Amino acid sequence: MSEQEFKYIVRIADRDLPGDKNIVYALALIKGIGVNTAYAVCRKLGIDTRRKLGSLTEEEIAKLDAAVRELHKLGLPPWLFNRRRDPILGVDRHLIGAELVLTVKSDIDLLKEIKCWRGIRHMLGLKVRGQRTRTTGRTGITVGVKKPKK
Repeated sequence: MSEQEFKYIVRIADRDLPGDKNIVYALALIKGIGVNTAYAVCRKLGIDTRRKLGSLTEEEIAKLDAAVRELHKLGLPPWLFNRRRDPILGVDRHLIGAELVLTVKSDIDLLKEIKCWRGIRHMLGLKVRGQRTRTTGRTGITVGVKKPKK
């Protein structure tokens, strides 16, 4: 392979990925795509997972980009998606990039708006998932113990 054919930066799903990395680990740099999802996509498309991302042809890159953007059309099992039974649309979806960030933010805003327990914990900046707060997660003036002056 000549030096001109190798691409050091490959653009997939509106993200510049390093071409000198393994395909799976380069795809995992996209927000919403993990290593297991990247392996599943590569296997479904018939791309060797041991290759470097920069060694792919333009057709393979275009096919990979389309597959990452539309994961639900690949026929992957629904437990691999990150937004199952979407409450708004009612279908299994997989979100990536900015769309994932905005959706999670809107979910948290909805929890705050309806003032449920998780929403109140988010509003107060406290732990949401039942962790202990007596000794961990302390910031500001609550950190440590103040000794009285002698």
